[in-house]
Amino acid sequence: MRHHPRRRHGPRRLPRAAAVATALALLATGCAGAGGTSFGGGDALNVLMVNNPQMVELQKLTKEHFTKETGITVHFTVLPENDVRDKISQDYSNQAGQYDIATISNFELPFFAENGWLRPLDAYVEADPDFDQQDILPPLRASLTHKDGKLYAQPFYGESSFLMYRKDVFEKEGLTMPAKPTWEEVAELAAKTDGSQRGMKGICLRGLPGWGEVIAPLTTVVNTMGGTWFTEDWQPQLTAPEFKKATKFYVDLVRKHGQLGAPQSGYAECLNNMTQGKTAMWYDATAGAGSLEAKGSPVKGKIGYVPAPVERTDSSGWLYTWAWGMQNASKKADDAWKFISWASGKEYEELVGATSGWSNVPAGKRASTYAHPDYRKEAGAFADVTRQAISEADPDNPGTQPRPTAGIQFVGVPEFTDLGTKVAQEISAAIAGRQSVDTALATSQKLAEKVAEEYR
Repeated sequence: MRHHPRRRHGPRRLPRAAAVATALALLATGCAGAGGTSFGGGDALNVLMVNNPQMVELQKLTKEHFTKETGITVHFTVLPENDVRDKISQDYSNQAGQYDIATISNFELPFFAENGWLRPLDAYVEADPDFDQQDILPPLRASLTHKDGKLYAQPFYGESSFLMYRKDVFEKEGLTMPAKPTWEEVAELAAKTDGSQRGMKGICLRGLPGWGEVIAPLTTVVNTMGGTWFTEDWQPQLTAPEFKKATKFYVDLVRKHGQLGAPQSGYAECLNNMTQGKTAMWYDATAGAGSLEAKGSPVKGKIGYVPAPVERTDSSGWLYTWAWGMQNASKKADDAWKFISWASGKEYEELVGATSGWSNVPAGKRASTYAHPDYRKEAGAFADVTRQAISEADPDNPGTQPRPTAGIQFVGVPEFTDLGTKVAQEISAAIAGRQSVDTALATSQKLAEKVAEEYR
């Protein structure tokens, strides 16, 4: 049974203003791709956003639909994830109002809200019942609400994590995937499916350095095995027995039964391995299922989906969302809300479903999506497991003991972008066999101590 730790009461202390500004300038993750930019003044809305495929689709649909219906012109600046985080932090911290809206995640939202960079959206939600705020899945509503009780962003899409596996391979080997597997069971299944087809490995797990790459799945394993990055009073725990156990388990599993080139493998590489039949299992983002089940996928219909593996907790899936945050200094707040409510609304999902197929709908945020017959027809294999994973995610209590700040696959402080990336480099080196896990974690503990000093 999962232990529910008491919540920390009182405000979470933020570091000195200079430290915050420096840390926020480093906000970045390992996601790549090319993006274009455009900018306009006057009465037009200026939107700064990440260049993932669903955002690019939004950009294409806006003029023909949103602008045509409202008369509001929208100019987009579209950048790769590393670049967009840096630019958003710079623009919002200056509060010059150059961009009215930007894509932010549940990682940045607490810092942005704390610094007064975001405009609260509660009044707009109350005045716009058609938006149906209660339809937004509760964990996402909570993750975009600051400790002051105010709502600061609306989700474009949401995701958690789960385990994907080849049903046909399991059947061939006479294996049964438990409805709610433990990590020990997954390790046994990885050993039994390793080599079941020519060139097939038992499992694919991220090993690529980056706080948004190997650290994301690894931290969920740490959580469910009883570990934590920091205690409630900011004592680093990277050399604690539970953290060591989880990290050694993860490293050993990927070294013994994981993909070739694991230290250079991230989300994209594991997705490709699963699609090309090179791995029997894959633990990663729920967003990957849409690609596996897409038209033309070699493994469409062959994949099974079960919750993220656990050990000492009832659930372990992460929680992440790209969301629309309005700059507090924007002079076009009413028009900005019209765009946000359209891009995060039911109408937009219907539009995407009609124009490019329901598999491309930015899902993971609304309960109504998972009841929609067209969505269920295309995403039925993974829809319910995805919704369950998101609904069970608890950023305040992701493990077995109290935490100093919220976060499942990350620690919710600005410095974690730098800390997580440096620790990821140590873990990736252990996966590559260049050092032991003990050595990697000893170095990582010292790095974590420097962050903890800012908060104790």
